[in-house]
Amino acid sequence: MAIEATVNGKAVRFAGEADMPLLWAVREQLGLTGAKFGCGVAACGACTMHIDGEPVRSCSVPIGDVAGKAITTIEGLKGPDGQLHPVQQAWIDQQVPQCGYCQSGQIMAAAALVAKAGRPSPAQVDEAMTNLCRCGTYPRIRAAIQRATGAVAETGEA
Repeated sequence: MAIEATVNGKAVRFAGEADMPLLWAVREQLGLTGAKFGCGVAACGACTMHIDGEPVRSCSVPIGDVAGKAITTIEGLKGPDGQLHPVQQAWIDQQVPQCGYCQSGQIMAAAALVAKAGRPSPAQVDEAMTNLCRCGTYPRIRAAIQRATGAVAETGEA
């Protein structure tokens, strides 16, 4: 079976059974390995990608559900000119990662939040950021989101 979708702005065709997890198709068929496998049950968020702008846990999304949809991975988050997304830049500026394993999923969740809320309140950040970080970098994650929201307000990018 072939499933057609758009990944990071490019038309792609996934081969495999309709119940194959999107995470595996993106990693194995497209070679985009930024999203990580953490739990396999949509609990940790290490595999977060965007589907039509919404953050999803790609380990639990079958490719059959993404036909005709636009998928963005961490590799596609930066601008077409190569400039980092404000959330990515804030992550660097705030020195968020420790081990880094969960960080692509954290960044994708934060980018979706910033796109949706603009300048999210601390309560909105806590509600939206449900990805797990074993290193406990949550204070730096919150600081990076606040830093990125300032950048988004200045540039109009989300």
